[in-house]
Amino acid sequence: MSPAMHGDARDDIPPWRLWAAPVGIVVGFLLAELLTLIVYGVGASQGASTSNPTPAMEIVGSIVFDLGFIAAAMLLAQLSGGLQAAWFGFRRVRPRTAVATVVIAAIAYYVLTDVYASIFSLHAKDNLPSQFGLHRSDWAVAGTALFVCAVAPMCEETFFRGFLFGVLRRLPLRVGARELGPWVASVIVAILFGLAHTGSANPEYLIPLGFLGFLLCLVRWRTRSLYPGMALHSANNAIALTIQLHWSAGAAAALVVGSWLAIAVLLGPLGARHPAIA
Repeated sequence: MSPAMHGDARDDIPPWRLWAAPVGIVVGFLLAELLTLIVYGVGASQGASTSNPTPAMEIVGSIVFDLGFIAAAMLLAQLSGGLQAAWFGFRRVRPRTAVATVVIAAIAYYVLTDVYASIFSLHAKDNLPSQFGLHRSDWAVAGTALFVCAVAPMCEETFFRGFLFGVLRRLPLRVGARELGPWVASVIVAILFGLAHTGSANPEYLIPLGFLGFLLCLVRWRTRSLYPGMALHSANNAIALTIQLHWSAGAAAALVVGSWLAIAVLLGPLGARHPAIA
Protein backbone atom coordinates (compact mmCIF):
# COMPACT_ATOMS: atom_id res chain seq x y z
CA MET A 1 0.00 0.00 0.00
CA SER A 2 1.39 3.33 -1.00
CA PRO A 3 2.09 5.84 1.79
CA ALA A 4 0.34 8.43 -0.34
CA MET A 5 -2.88 6.42 -0.08
CA HIS A 6 -5.08 7.52 -2.92
CA GLY A 7 -8.03 7.71 -0.53
CA ASP A 8 -6.81 11.06 0.80
CA ALA A 9 -9.18 13.08 -1.39
CA ARG A 10 -10.81 15.91 0.51
CA ASP A 11 -14.36 14.70 -0.18
CA ASP A 12 -13.51 11.53 1.72
CA ILE A 13 -12.77 13.38 4.97
CA PRO A 14 -15.87 14.05 7.10
CA PRO A 15 -16.20 17.45 8.81
CA TRP A 16 -16.70 15.90 12.25
CA ARG A 17 -15.00 17.65 15.18
CA LEU A 18 -12.18 15.90 17.01
CA TRP A 19 -14.10 16.02 20.29
CA ALA A 20 -16.67 13.67 18.75
CA ALA A 21 -14.28 10.71 19.06
CA PRO A 22 -13.84 10.58 22.87
CA VAL A 23 -17.42 11.66 23.49
CA GLY A 24 -18.64 9.02 21.06
CA ILE A 25 -16.73 6.30 22.91
CA VAL A 26 -18.21 7.31 26.27
CA VAL A 27 -21.75 7.75 24.97
CA GLY A 28 -21.48 4.52 23.00
CA PHE A 29 -20.39 2.56 26.05
CA LEU A 30 -23.21 4.00 28.17
CA LEU A 31 -25.84 3.27 25.53
CA ALA A 32 -24.44 -0.21 24.96
CA GLU A 33 -24.57 -1.02 28.67
CA LEU A 34 -28.10 0.39 28.98
CA LEU A 35 -29.42 -1.66 26.05
CA THR A 36 -27.73 -4.79 27.37
CA LEU A 37 -29.29 -4.27 30.79
CA ILE A 38 -32.70 -3.96 29.13
CA VAL A 39 -32.18 -7.27 27.33
CA TYR A 40 -31.10 -8.98 30.54
CA GLY A 41 -34.04 -7.42 32.36
CA VAL A 42 -36.46 -8.83 29.79
CA GLY A 43 -34.79 -12.22 30.11
CA ALA A 44 -35.05 -12.12 33.89
CA SER A 45 -38.73 -11.25 33.65
CA GLN A 46 -39.20 -14.48 31.71
CA GLY A 47 -37.52 -16.53 34.42
CA ALA A 48 -33.94 -16.59 33.08
CA SER A 49 -30.94 -16.04 35.34
CA THR A 50 -28.81 -12.94 34.85
CA SER A 51 -25.85 -14.66 36.52
CA ASN A 52 -26.14 -17.60 34.11
CA PRO A 53 -27.78 -16.07 31.03
CA THR A 54 -29.23 -18.17 28.24
CA PRO A 55 -27.56 -18.24 24.80
CA ALA A 56 -30.39 -16.07 23.49
CA MET A 57 -29.71 -13.44 26.15
CA GLU A 58 -25.99 -13.52 25.38
CA ILE A 59 -26.45 -13.22 21.63
CA VAL A 60 -29.16 -10.55 21.69
CA GLY A 61 -27.27 -8.69 24.42
CA SER A 62 -24.13 -8.68 22.26
CA ILE A 63 -26.06 -7.42 19.25
CA VAL A 64 -27.69 -4.52 21.10
CA PHE A 65 -24.35 -3.74 22.76
CA ASP A 66 -22.82 -3.14 19.34
CA LEU A 67 -25.89 -1.21 18.19
CA GLY A 68 -25.44 1.14 21.14
CA PHE A 69 -22.12 2.27 19.66
CA ILE A 70 -23.70 2.71 16.24
CA ALA A 71 -26.38 4.93 17.76
CA ALA A 72 -23.70 7.00 19.50
CA ALA A 73 -21.70 7.35 16.27
CA MET A 74 -24.74 8.59 14.37
CA LEU A 75 -25.68 11.02 17.15
CA LEU A 76 -22.18 12.48 17.49
CA ALA A 77 -21.71 12.67 13.73
CA GLN A 78 -24.93 14.64 13.41
CA LEU A 79 -23.98 16.99 16.25
CA SER A 80 -20.41 17.59 15.07
CA GLY A 81 -20.79 18.17 11.34
CA GLY A 82 -23.55 16.18 9.70
CA LEU A 83 -24.73 12.70 8.93
CA GLN A 84 -23.92 11.32 5.50
CA ALA A 85 -23.41 7.67 4.63
CA ALA A 86 -20.43 8.46 2.39
CA TRP A 87 -18.56 10.10 5.28
CA PHE A 88 -18.72 6.78 7.13
CA GLY A 89 -17.23 5.08 4.09
CA PHE A 90 -20.39 3.70 2.51
CA ARG A 91 -19.11 4.14 -1.02
CA ARG A 92 -18.89 1.73 -3.89
CA VAL A 93 -15.38 0.72 -4.90
CA ARG A 94 -14.03 -0.90 -8.04
CA PRO A 95 -13.71 -4.68 -7.52
CA ARG A 96 -10.08 -4.75 -8.65
CA THR A 97 -9.07 -2.16 -6.05
CA ALA A 98 -11.09 -3.83 -3.32
CA VAL A 99 -9.81 -7.36 -4.01
CA ALA A 100 -6.16 -6.31 -4.31
CA THR A 101 -6.25 -4.29 -1.10
CA VAL A 102 -8.06 -7.00 0.88
CA VAL A 103 -5.71 -9.74 -0.35
CA ILE A 104 -2.62 -7.73 0.63
CA ALA A 105 -4.07 -6.92 4.05
CA ALA A 106 -5.13 -10.53 4.63
CA ILE A 107 -1.70 -11.91 3.72
CA ALA A 108 0.02 -9.39 6.00
CA TYR A 109 -2.34 -10.20 8.87
CA TYR A 110 -2.14 -13.99 8.67
CA VAL A 111 1.61 -14.10 8.11
CA LEU A 112 2.42 -11.80 11.02
CA THR A 113 -0.20 -13.45 13.24
CA ASP A 114 1.29 -16.88 12.54
CA VAL A 115 4.75 -15.58 13.38
CA TYR A 116 3.45 -14.02 16.59
CA ALA A 117 1.61 -17.21 17.56
CA SER A 118 4.70 -19.32 16.86
CA ILE A 119 6.97 -17.11 18.93
CA PHE A 120 4.67 -17.11 21.94
CA SER A 121 3.24 -20.62 21.41
CA LEU A 122 -0.35 -19.43 21.43
CA HIS A 123 -3.14 -21.97 21.30
CA ALA A 124 -5.94 -20.16 23.14
CA LYS A 125 -9.43 -19.72 21.72
CA ASP A 126 -12.07 -17.03 21.90
CA ASN A 127 -14.51 -17.14 24.80
CA LEU A 128 -17.56 -16.48 22.63
CA PRO A 129 -18.40 -20.10 21.73
CA SER A 130 -18.85 -21.11 25.36
CA GLN A 131 -20.70 -17.87 26.21
CA PHE A 132 -23.14 -18.32 23.33
CA GLY A 133 -23.80 -21.99 24.06
CA LEU A 134 -22.72 -23.23 20.64
CA HIS A 135 -22.88 -26.86 21.68
CA ARG A 136 -26.34 -26.58 23.23
CA SER A 137 -28.55 -26.10 20.16
CA ASP A 138 -28.61 -25.41 16.44
CA TRP A 139 -30.35 -22.11 17.18
CA ALA A 140 -27.36 -21.04 19.27
CA VAL A 141 -25.04 -21.91 16.38
CA ALA A 142 -27.16 -19.91 13.92
CA GLY A 143 -27.40 -16.93 16.26
CA THR A 144 -23.69 -16.97 16.96
CA ALA A 145 -22.85 -17.16 13.24
CA LEU A 146 -25.21 -14.26 12.53
CA PHE A 147 -23.62 -12.09 15.20
CA VAL A 148 -19.97 -13.03 14.73
CA CYS A 149 -19.89 -13.07 10.93
CA ALA A 150 -22.38 -10.34 9.97
CA VAL A 151 -23.59 -8.10 12.79
CA ALA A 152 -20.24 -7.61 14.54
CA PRO A 153 -18.29 -6.79 11.33
CA MET A 154 -20.98 -4.34 10.22
CA CYS A 155 -21.21 -2.57 13.58
CA GLU A 156 -17.51 -2.60 14.44
CA GLU A 157 -16.40 -1.39 11.02
CA THR A 158 -19.00 1.37 11.06
CA PHE A 159 -17.96 2.57 14.50
CA PHE A 160 -14.19 2.03 14.45
CA ARG A 161 -13.24 2.57 10.81
CA GLY A 162 -16.25 4.61 9.70
CA PHE A 163 -16.70 6.94 12.67
CA LEU A 164 -13.58 6.92 14.89
CA PHE A 165 -11.09 6.74 12.03
CA GLY A 166 -13.13 9.32 10.14
CA VAL A 167 -12.84 11.73 13.08
CA LEU A 168 -9.25 11.04 14.13
CA ARG A 169 -7.74 11.10 10.66
CA ARG A 170 -8.27 14.88 10.79
CA LEU A 171 -5.59 15.21 13.47
CA PRO A 172 -3.41 18.15 12.35
CA LEU A 173 -0.11 16.26 12.26
CA ARG A 174 2.45 16.79 9.50
CA VAL A 175 6.10 16.13 8.78
CA GLY A 176 7.00 18.39 5.92
CA ALA A 177 4.43 17.81 3.19
CA ARG A 178 3.43 14.42 4.53
CA GLU A 179 0.19 14.19 6.48
CA LEU A 180 0.48 11.88 9.47
CA GLY A 181 -3.04 12.23 10.83
CA PRO A 182 -4.39 9.06 9.15
CA TRP A 183 -1.40 7.00 10.32
CA VAL A 184 -1.75 8.16 13.92
CA ALA A 185 -5.51 7.64 13.70
CA SER A 186 -4.92 4.08 12.50
CA VAL A 187 -2.70 3.34 15.51
CA ILE A 188 -5.18 4.84 17.99
CA VAL A 189 -8.13 3.00 16.48
CA ALA A 190 -6.11 -0.23 16.42
CA ILE A 191 -5.41 0.03 20.15
CA LEU A 192 -9.06 0.77 20.92
CA PHE A 193 -10.19 -2.07 18.67
CA GLY A 194 -7.95 -4.53 20.47
CA LEU A 195 -9.07 -3.34 23.90
CA ALA A 196 -12.72 -3.61 22.85
CA HIS A 197 -12.25 -7.39 22.54
CA THR A 198 -10.91 -7.83 26.07
CA GLY A 199 -14.00 -9.75 27.13
CA SER A 200 -14.11 -12.13 24.17
CA ALA A 201 -10.43 -12.87 23.60
CA ASN A 202 -7.56 -13.91 25.80
CA PRO A 203 -5.06 -11.11 26.59
CA GLU A 204 -2.31 -12.57 24.42
CA TYR A 205 -4.57 -12.23 21.37
CA LEU A 206 -5.26 -8.53 21.84
CA ILE A 207 -2.07 -7.60 19.97
CA PRO A 208 -3.02 -9.54 16.80
CA LEU A 209 -6.52 -8.07 17.04
CA GLY A 210 -5.01 -4.60 17.33
CA PHE A 211 -2.89 -5.31 14.26
CA LEU A 212 -6.02 -6.40 12.40
CA GLY A 213 -7.67 -3.14 13.46
CA PHE A 214 -4.68 -1.21 12.09
CA LEU A 215 -4.82 -3.00 8.74
CA LEU A 216 -8.56 -2.45 8.48
CA CYS A 217 -7.96 1.28 8.89
CA LEU A 218 -5.46 1.16 6.01
CA VAL A 219 -7.96 -0.75 3.89
CA ARG A 220 -10.57 1.92 4.65
CA TRP A 221 -8.07 4.66 3.81
CA ARG A 222 -6.77 3.09 0.62
CA THR A 223 -10.13 2.17 -0.86
CA ARG A 224 -12.11 5.12 0.57
CA SER A 225 -14.82 2.57 1.26
CA LEU A 226 -15.97 0.63 4.31
CA TYR A 227 -17.13 -2.39 2.33
CA PRO A 228 -13.75 -4.08 1.63
CA GLY A 229 -12.74 -3.95 5.30
CA MET A 230 -16.16 -5.26 6.27
CA ALA A 231 -15.69 -8.19 3.90
CA LEU A 232 -12.24 -9.00 5.33
CA HIS A 233 -13.47 -8.67 8.91
CA SER A 234 -16.44 -10.92 8.19
CA ALA A 235 -14.36 -13.57 6.42
CA ASN A 236 -11.80 -13.62 9.22
CA ASN A 237 -14.51 -14.12 11.84
CA ALA A 238 -16.22 -16.81 9.77
CA ILE A 239 -12.99 -18.75 9.29
CA ALA A 240 -12.14 -18.52 12.99
CA LEU A 241 -15.63 -19.70 13.96
CA THR A 242 -15.65 -22.66 11.58
CA ILE A 243 -12.21 -23.74 12.78
CA GLN A 244 -13.46 -23.79 16.37
CA LEU A 245 -16.57 -25.71 15.31
CA HIS A 246 -14.45 -28.14 13.21
CA TRP A 247 -16.55 -27.47 10.13
CA SER A 248 -15.41 -28.39 6.62
CA ALA A 249 -13.82 -25.99 4.16
CA GLY A 250 -17.04 -26.03 2.15
CA ALA A 251 -19.09 -25.02 5.17
CA ALA A 252 -16.61 -22.24 5.93
CA ALA A 253 -16.87 -20.94 2.35
CA ALA A 254 -20.67 -21.05 2.54
CA LEU A 255 -20.62 -19.10 5.80
CA VAL A 256 -18.31 -16.46 4.31
CA VAL A 257 -20.45 -16.03 1.21
CA GLY A 258 -23.67 -16.01 3.22
CA SER A 259 -22.29 -13.36 5.55
CA TRP A 260 -21.16 -11.20 2.64
CA LEU A 261 -24.62 -11.46 1.09
CA ALA A 262 -26.24 -10.40 4.36
CA ILE A 263 -23.94 -7.39 4.58
CA ALA A 264 -24.56 -6.48 0.93
CA VAL A 265 -28.34 -6.65 1.37
CA LEU A 266 -28.40 -4.66 4.61
CA LEU A 267 -25.74 -2.03 3.96
CA GLY A 268 -25.09 -2.11 0.22
CA PRO A 269 -27.89 0.36 -0.56
CA LEU A 270 -26.16 3.02 1.56
CA GLY A 271 -23.40 3.31 -1.05
CA ALA A 272 -25.63 3.04 -4.10
CA ARG A 273 -25.72 6.80 -4.75
CA HIS A 274 -21.98 7.15 -4.99
CA PRO A 275 -20.13 6.05 -8.15
CA ALA A 276 -17.41 3.43 -7.88
CA ILE A 277 -14.00 4.86 -7.01
CA ALA A 278 -10.48 3.63 -7.60
